[in-house]
Amino acid sequence: MHTRDQESVSATLTVAAPAARVFAVLADPTAHAAIDGTGWVQEAVDRAPLTEAGQIFRMGMYHADHPDHDYQVVNKVEVLDPPRAIGWLTGEEKGDGHLEFGGWLWRYDLAPLGPSETGVTLTYDWSAVPQAIREYIQFPPFGPEHLTNSLHHLAELVAAAGR
Repeated sequence: MHTRDQESVSATLTVAAPAARVFAVLADPTAHAAIDGTGWVQEAVDRAPLTEAGQIFRMGMYHADHPDHDYQVVNKVEVLDPPRAIGWLTGEEKGDGHLEFGGWLWRYDLAPLGPSETGVTLTYDWSAVPQAIREYIQFPPFGPEHLTNSLHHLAELVAAAGR
């Protein structure tokens, strides 16, 4: 199921696992490349589990339309409410070490549907993106099927983690 408003898009899927197990996979940056539905996330640069709001973690990326093709993003955990919600802003590290975030947020909301099922909603929200960035990036930069793909990948990883 997809929902979209003017500045965000969401998809929801029921995952056959308890919320704590789903959350543990989402809090592991090394799982993010396997979860990603766009194919852009390549590998975790920072591999430590996500444990607190404000935590920074970097990911290696690839996109054919990016000037460098291979590049790195920096993420800042904005929401960390185990096992109910986790989310991060994505940006970049400037040459002087300054972190700059573009205004888009990836957020997973988990709703226990019983002891062994969790409703997972993935939202991509670009409402805080400044006009200067909107002039050269179309939002969202992918179709809604990528969110659904991510949720199916997440469900597969969670199932494998439960074996």
